[in-house]
Amino acid sequence: MDVGAAIFLTGEVQHPAELAQRLEAAGYESLMVTEHTHIPVSAGMVDRAGGPLAEHYRRTHDPFVALAFAAAATERLVVGTSVCLVIQHDPIVLAKQITSLQNLSGGRFVFGVGAGWNKPEMRNHGTDPDTRHGSMRERVEAMKAIWTQDEASYHGKHVDFDPIWQWPKPEVVPPVFVGGNGPRVEDRVLRYGDGWMPNMKDLGELSERVTALRERAGSRVPVTYYGATPETLETIADAGVDRALIVLDSVSQPSIPSIT
Repeated sequence: MDVGAAIFLTGEVQHPAELAQRLEAAGYESLMVTEHTHIPVSAGMVDRAGGPLAEHYRRTHDPFVALAFAAAATERLVVGTSVCLVIQHDPIVLAKQITSLQNLSGGRFVFGVGAGWNKPEMRNHGTDPDTRHGSMRERVEAMKAIWTQDEASYHGKHVDFDPIWQWPKPEVVPPVFVGGNGPRVEDRVLRYGDGWMPNMKDLGELSERVTALRERAGSRVPVTYYGATPETLETIADAGVDRALIVLDSVSQPSIPSIT
């Protein structure tokens, strides 16, 4: 099992290039960053469970700019999103951004996606929270069409465009990891994803659902787990996870746990 790091990369955290170099030197396989374009004042500093929202939610860098710096400063480190809020992006523009990062990094990008939970944030981007999962699916499907077809088109309820040209194409199509723990997330993984990115606390449930997902798929669906600790790595590996992400603190010099 590979071990990577995840972080809310804010303006107060060490520069992404320096952090990426530290992670690569420490033997980490990857660096994944979280996205929030903003937090609406009307929503308050309250998280999805009704508790206090951590300050770093409203201070994150743009993930793709930050990851470009991280990739440029390293040789082997995989970079990715955990997760990108796809419904807040134009899929044609996002497809171009990701292709550029993928090719210029030498194929080291992993695309973790999620529909989000902050409804006022979604509305500010013109997305109806009630249709966010359908909107995410269409955006991902449209981007995959752009990445793989010379003349790509897509006609859906939320995304609609006639044939377009967009080059370059990704030299390696980025794997899409669908984030979430809900009862329908496996359906989404199998419909338009390439892997799953869960973060549930119950590692027994994790093991059961990884096994069930792969039985449904008839293949070894890749799984990246968000929220590991050095102490839980062995249990997570036994659950069949392929990559475990240890979440670093969003401080000026994040401590990097030993994994060797």
